[in-house]
Amino acid sequence: MSFAYPWVLLVFPLAAWVALWKSSSTGLTVASLGQWANLEKGRARYLWLLTALELLFYGGLLIALARPQAGSSESIEEAEGIAIELLVDVSSSMDRAIDLPGGGSKTRMEIAKELLEQFILGDGERLTGRSSDLIGLISFARYADTRSPLTFGHKALAQIVGSLEIQDRPNEDGTAYGDALTLACARLENLDELKSLNASRKLAEIESRIVVLLTDGENNSGNHLPLEAAGLAKQWGIRVYTISLGDAGGVQGIDKVFEESEFSTAELTLQRISDETGGVFRRAPNYEALKSIYEEIDSLERSSIETRSFEIVSEWYWLPLTLALLFLCGRMILQTTWLRVAS
Repeated sequence: MSFAYPWVLLVFPLAAWVALWKSSSTGLTVASLGQWANLEKGRARYLWLLTALELLFYGGLLIALARPQAGSSESIEEAEGIAIELLVDVSSSMDRAIDLPGGGSKTRMEIAKELLEQFILGDGERLTGRSSDLIGLISFARYADTRSPLTFGHKALAQIVGSLEIQDRPNEDGTAYGDALTLACARLENLDELKSLNASRKLAEIESRIVVLLTDGENNSGNHLPLEAAGLAKQWGIRVYTISLGDAGGVQGIDKVFEESEFSTAELTLQRISDETGGVFRRAPNYEALKSIYEEIDSLERSSIETRSFEIVSEWYWLPLTLALLFLCGRMILQTTWLRVAS
């Protein structure tokens, strides 16, 4: 509790002195009280109540004028998230093994799923997770399939990532990332329509739109060419980050850049897609390289988080003012009835 004008309370001693002086100055001077010594004490012994009520009135009035206030601090965290479509290759070539840093090996599919889950939820160390972002998942082999629409339900999305399986049947196998990229761009372009249907504040704050494409091969299926899909992404302002999970040696992360002559034809296509859309192309020949690439994307595409602090102030002047008026009314009633003094 605090006062907006605490200096007003300094007037109370003056008000108290005036009330006490008025009460002491009223009376009748007589030579002696001896002749009334045997009389019973009457209502006059309660006249002090009038003074007390007057003091309480002044006190309540001055406290109300000082404006007592009760405040509480509040803070709101506003995050401007990003809409992300994750594209994952599930063709039969993703069943090939990759060596792990501490020894042993896992398939490309297993490593891709593990690092995608860490990218979405965070790993507690190098990857912070995408808690403020709207994320969707599209897998592709010969056909592109939407595994999850754009969602803020990241735990459920991570479970869907963990359930991805390689499409090794002949009629399903292939690599159609041109179709997958086209589908992802269409999903992101329709985000404005989704905003109009859903009044969610969190959804309304989504501005940036990106695609993260992970593949280990060359586009050899589907109805849409990769560069055709890149043209749509560029037209709609969608950045595309491409990752080649191939067999080429070396690690390409933030600090190392390869010459174009070292890239395969498939990688040159992926690089052109990223260059035309404002994204980044990276090559990931092993587990550590792929993790460093997701870290790089995580650092490049950060959600904008702003914390606003403010104080809520409640005015309490009405309480002492109400009490002061009650004391004044009580004094007036007593003074004109039971404690009335004849003039």
